[in-house]
Amino acid sequence: MTVRYLAKEEWTPFFNYISKTLSGSQAEIDVGSLALGGHVQADWIPFIGLVYDPKDDLVEVALEGLDHLIRSPREIQVEEGNGQLVSIEIIDAQEDHQIIKLKEPLLLPAPQK
Repeated sequence: MTVRYLAKEEWTPFFNYISKTLSGSQAEIDVGSLALGGHVQADWIPFIGLVYDPKDDLVEVALEGLDHLIRSPREIQVEEGNGQLVSIEIIDAQEDHQIIKLKEPLLLPAPQK
C-alpha cells in the first residue's frame, strides 16, 4: 500500500475524477477525534461523489441518503494498493480524521432457472 499526500490545488480535479470514476461504488466513512473517539458515520452506502468547495473551505462526501460535510480540511491523503484507490483520509483544522473507504459493489451471479 502506498500513501500519497495531495496538494490543495489537486483537491478539486482529483475529487472530480473520483466522482466520475467511482460513482456506484460502496463507501464507508470512519471518523476519529481525540474529543469523541472513533465511530462509523456511514457503513457501506452507495457512493455518489466528492466535492471541494474552496469558497466555503469544505469537502462534501455525497452518499446515497447522506451528505457528510468536512469543514476546514487541512490535509488530504490517499491510500492506493494494486493500482486501486483504497481510502481517502481528510484531516480537518480540529485534527479530526475522516477516512472514506471505498469498494466496488459485489456483483452476484444471475439466478439459476
